Amino acid sequence: MMKIVNLIFGVAILASLTLTNSACKKKNLFGDGNLSFSTDTLVFDTVFTTIGSTTKYFKIYNPQSKALKISQVELMGGSASKFKLNLDGLQGTSFSDLEIPSGDSLFCFVEVKLSVNGQNLPVIVEDSVRFTTNGEDQYVKLAAWGQDMYYHYSNIGAGIFDLNEGTWPNDKPHVIYNSAFVDSAKTLNIIGGTHIYLHKGAILWNYKGTLNIDGDYNNKVTIQGDRLEAAYKDVPGQYYGIYLQEARPSLIDNVVIKNAIAGIHVDSRDPAFSQNTLTISNTEILNAASYGLFLFDGPKVYGENVLVHSTGVHSLLVIQGADFTFNQCDFLGYGTGEGTTPAVGISNYYTNSQGTTVAQIPNANFNNCVIYGSNGEHLAIDTIQTGGLTLNFHFRNSVILKSNLGNPMFTSCSNSNPAFVNPNGDDFKFYSTSSLSNNANPTYSTAQDIRGFGRNSPPDIGVYDLP
Repeated sequence: MMKIVNLIFGVAILASLTLTNSACKKKNLFGDGNLSFSTDTLVFDTVFTTIGSTTKYFKIYNPQSKALKISQVELMGGSASKFKLNLDGLQGTSFSDLEIPSGDSLFCFVEVKLSVNGQNLPVIVEDSVRFTTNGEDQYVKLAAWGQDMYYHYSNIGAGIFDLNEGTWPNDKPHVIYNSAFVDSAKTLNIIGGTHIYLHKGAILWNYKGTLNIDGDYNNKVTIQGDRLEAAYKDVPGQYYGIYLQEARPSLIDNVVIKNAIAGIHVDSRDPAFSQNTLTISNTEILNAASYGLFLFDGPKVYGENVLVHSTGVHSLLVIQGADFTFNQCDFLGYGTGEGTTPAVGISNYYTNSQGTTVAQIPNANFNNCVIYGSNGEHLAIDTIQTGGLTLNFHFRNSVILKSNLGNPMFTSCSNSNPAFVNPNGDDFKFYSTSSLSNNANPTYSTAQDIRGFGRNSPPDIGVYDLP
């Protein structure tokens, strides 16, 4: 009996020694140093209230020669924080006993969503993430600039309509989620200094109503996507654009529209009105994924001092006819589609699964305009002539990158290089030696250029006049 007891006692001692040695050995596997981080402050650019930001991340490094154990990671604001964490694939506000092998790292992904704050000026929202390693605390700060806004949301498929009329105030940004809707016979006025931001896929939709976006030279209306992080600055296709469907006479003046799919899409017209479906002036449309200005199925449009550039396909596209006149406008083929598609494409027909529809083009006037780009020809006209349809094209005193300008539709036109200052840098002012200088026809000239500067005598071709 004594031998059995002694044996058991001996086994217990052996087991105890084994566990003690194992614990000591495991403890020695971890270093006693600290972590390092890819940044000490993770900053989000302006993030609108109620709209989540893009996800950002920072990395946690173990620079030590041994593994490190992070005993605790804590989002200091806890569940009330505007920030959300995903650490090593886990979501939450607190994590414990994370191990990082020597020379290895972890990713910490962070997003932020702000609630309405009732203020008109930007505010900063801050928090921090605490890392406790070997009894010492280290912090990574989190910061986001947010702003209150006017929020517009429609979901037509679900029967949710954000009906807009009257005048939008310009004291806070306007953010459109899905769509902002101007209904039949209603009028929406958007005044100078208004900033409009559209969420992914969103649209400002005028259905049989009147949309007046009326800025001024020193107080433009700006329209762009709602992601203000630097990475989105020049990303095309962030939202659809402005859509005028069978619209009553509407106005767009002194506006900058960037990073849309189609900057302005004008679809047909209200036959009860003989006026222009759209009058557009002193406006820049840039970096559209597809089309800057798209006219479809017979709208009537007048434009002056309109600069369209850096588009993926066409700066101006006309399908199934339209009635339009452009004075002192630049339609330019410098963009992601440069060299593959012309800046201006015009057709009087449209073909789909139901067949081909042919329409007239009673007026297609380009006076004192620039139609140019980096490679190839930048004017394409594709028409079907049938009995009773009018196709009436006139290009006057314009610079057009096209090899043959001998057709009678071209009057005093040339294909000489306009000598832009820096077309690849979106600077379309020109040198005094340019073919644009002093060559516009005063009959079709605007009183001021796109900046509001008075025109010279004789005036210059295009949206700019040299001082």
